Amino acid sequence: MPTQTRRYFIGNVATGLAGGLATGRALGANDRVRVGVIGIGDRGTQIAREAASVPNTDLVAFADIYTRRLEDSKRLAADAKTYLDYRHLLEDKSIDAVLIATPQHLHAECFTAALDAGKHVYQEKTMAFTVDHAKQMRAARLKAPRKTVQIGHQYCSSGHVSDAQNYLAAGLVGKVTAIHSHMFRNTPHGKAQWARPVFPDMTAENVLWKSFLGAAPDRDFDANRYINWRFFWDYSGGNVYENMCHQTSFWYKVLDLKIPTAVNMTGGLYLWKDGREVPDTMNVSMEHPEELLFTWDSGFGNSELGSTEDVLGTDGTISRSQQIRYLPQKVNRPDGREMLGQTPTQPQAHMRNFLDCIRSGKETNCPFELGFRVSVACRMAVESYRQQRTVRWDAVREEIV
Repeated sequence: MPTQTRRYFIGNVATGLAGGLATGRALGANDRVRVGVIGIGDRGTQIAREAASVPNTDLVAFADIYTRRLEDSKRLAADAKTYLDYRHLLEDKSIDAVLIATPQHLHAECFTAALDAGKHVYQEKTMAFTVDHAKQMRAARLKAPRKTVQIGHQYCSSGHVSDAQNYLAAGLVGKVTAIHSHMFRNTPHGKAQWARPVFPDMTAENVLWKSFLGAAPDRDFDANRYINWRFFWDYSGGNVYENMCHQTSFWYKVLDLKIPTAVNMTGGLYLWKDGREVPDTMNVSMEHPEELLFTWDSGFGNSELGSTEDVLGTDGTISRSQQIRYLPQKVNRPDGREMLGQTPTQPQAHMRNFLDCIRSGKETNCPFELGFRVSVACRMAVESYRQQRTVRWDAVREEIV
């Protein structure tokens, strides 16, 4: 299909204006959930497919600022409405829930608008770009307490959660004083991590640049900044927001960890000299009020170590990667034995949990308050790196100092 201009979409694609903000409809256990997607790029497409695979779910609308993506979205649901302005999607009262998969700096804008419009919200990680954004999102959440919110930390719906909680509840781990985690990747020479091609149709005619910028600093149109937004601090928290958030969210849930009291991040651009601003090699150290040190190392130049977390207790270790296992500390549990986690993870577990909770009214596996704590911890790491100093959390003022 030939690429169509944004004028075409503004003039001819269904607008679906409903004449007012949605109040939402009550859903029974067997009712179909009508879902719209805001940001139908790679990740938005992935979670849209997950939603569509869950019974009694309909994809009915897509919003994106790039015309090509709206064309491509028709492959997911041929009859769905498409919009360049997500606010028009939100005005459709027949839509029950939205999945938000925009660049990180736009999360707060879309999240608050969606809740104000009476929608249930699945918000991709990292939930909030800044502390101020997190507070704005919290205010919107407090105004819509009956709406279901799921933050996109999918590890929180894995069977590993139950296994880890069982090890802890049985007293097998003892006093936990440290969590050591890391996440390493590698790519072929000349193929940088995250790098996406700039297509000829990524022009000011086909991309709503002002909508992409949102509240970020004003700049002239730049197709590379648009498609490779993960490279730039204006729109991204780098790999802290892409992957550290997932590993912290799991243990913040299992151990109910609070926002760190102090965070230090070091590292740099040691490998990919391609114009990106965010580091490709880094170390984060987080001091928690539970008297626990949580460290995370990451790099894009070697994949040997992979992605793991080790929870270190006086009586045992919980080690998590593709599997989760318990290993006793023989000095304190001489008769202890190793155990391998047994709880399976259902397909599309996180999305299914979101949609189930819309119907049941139960709390999701990754609720707002968990996403709030994780996003503040991640922002503290970014601020530490950029300011080249240790930063601290003022819990009274709720500010990074």
